[in-house]
Amino acid sequence: MRLKPLMAGLGLLALAACEAPQKGAVRNDAAFERELRAYLLEHPEVIREAAAKLQAKKAAEARAVLAQAKSALERDPRDFVANPGGRVTVVQFFDYRCPYSRAVAPDVDRLIAANRDVRFVFKQYPVFGSASDYAARVALTPQGKARGLALHRALMAQKDLNVVRTDRILSQQGLKPREVDAAARDPALAEQIADTRELALKLDLKGTPTFVVAGEIIPGADIVRLEAAIARARASNLSSVGEALTRNPFGH
Repeated sequence: MRLKPLMAGLGLLALAACEAPQKGAVRNDAAFERELRAYLLEHPEVIREAAAKLQAKKAAEARAVLAQAKSALERDPRDFVANPGGRVTVVQFFDYRCPYSRAVAPDVDRLIAANRDVRFVFKQYPVFGSASDYAARVALTPQGKARGLALHRALMAQKDLNVVRTDRILSQQGLKPREVDAAARDPALAEQIADTRELALKLDLKGTPTFVVAGEIIPGADIVRLEAAIARARASNLSSVGEALTRNPFGH
């Protein structure tokens, strides 16, 4: 059996949609297809190996993009940050009207309280229309940031959030909706949200919530995986910063 051309064919299968095959690299005739099918049936482990290599290739590409976007991802001064002195950074892309973002919100609150050595960066990524966009801009205003986690929790707790309910929450938080609405019209806030959308596109994020921890992208409300990623990042950070963090684990 023509093993070498068969393996070349498998390589092309593994790289489908990643690299265009060179013209004439592999014969596409019925005999070859029969041989390829027979080989794969006899050696199914080859498919697993090819899939694993493709997954590793995609992971390497994602890490490269994350490395390039590290500053915008973790250190954008426009973002609201909880535990700003933390050594490990968690970034969350979320939408106040996303049911999954809302479902995971109590767990995120718990992690923030229990992990004072972990910075939580909140990326406003409204994907559910104008009401989501309004809530995001409101939270990014100076007044919204001043209320911090209290406003964030209130917006997350509100089911079927809309403009009227957002304004009511602002009033409950001791803010004046008209003043906040005026501040929310600042073009700089729309620009910030646009930048976040562009960043999400570069990272190939599929929706909300999405967490990023130490180069690992965690889609969905997978709190167990998030906690494991934090633990790994913390262990790595401890070894790199050494005795200083051992003596002062909360960075204060």
